[in-house]
Amino acid sequence: MHLRERVFQVLEAQEYKGTLAHIVRISIAILIVANVLALVAESHFPDDSPIHRWFELFEAVSVAVFTVEYLLRLWVCTNHPESGGPILGRLRYAFQALPLIDVAAILPFFVGGFDLRAIRALRLFRLMRVLKLGRHSKSLRLLVTVLKNRSADLISTFFVLLILLIVSAVLMFHAEHNAQPDTFSTVSDALWWGVMTLTTGGYGDIAPITIFGKTVAGIIAILGVGMFALPAGIIATGYAETLKPPLVASCPHCGKNIGIV
Repeated sequence: MHLRERVFQVLEAQEYKGTLAHIVRISIAILIVANVLALVAESHFPDDSPIHRWFELFEAVSVAVFTVEYLLRLWVCTNHPESGGPILGRLRYAFQALPLIDVAAILPFFVGGFDLRAIRALRLFRLMRVLKLGRHSKSLRLLVTVLKNRSADLISTFFVLLILLIVSAVLMFHAEHNAQPDTFSTVSDALWWGVMTLTTGGYGDIAPITIFGKTVAGIIAILGVGMFALPAGIIATGYAETLKPPLVASCPHCGKNIGIV
């Protein structure tokens, strides 16, 4: 077997169950989690603490591993049947979601040496490493498949939810603006109230006091509970459809398979 094909099986072929592939995937997943834990732990020490040297060393080793992993994936991606050639295939691969996350995970290390405050914000992309777990988790890949299959239904639901939010904010603004000009001074303030109501997060310091405002608030709160239950039902249906094995129809006369129902 060619070396590139072997590396492709270990890194990219999800159906490949070899021992080496299993070890590589588990090791990278552990390294990703360790990086996120290190990012949290690092914040507990002052900037001049000597322990930061160990964190920097750990980050350097991690970035080296992630960089080698990314370059290897870029090298072997053309082994995929639908790659599209050595140049176009690699360009297509490089601009996919997971490879872009891989780049975002290692980019802060290479730009961190610049003394620019704006550049330092890129270190937040270190959190992207936890998203790399999706590449090594069957459950997360299943979730992505479900979301893709039910994307149209989910988008429609969120669009209706957005309309409900805007309508509720406009109604509440006109109901409460005269009674509470400081609290509901603009529709934007009412939008914040709408978000808190639809998500059942509570009003905080924003609450209606007029009868019409309270009536609108009650209706919106009830509708909000139902609207947020819809995405859960859609995702549950998507899981059931994805996990359900396809039914193969057979000819009643000869018994041959004639297609998938």
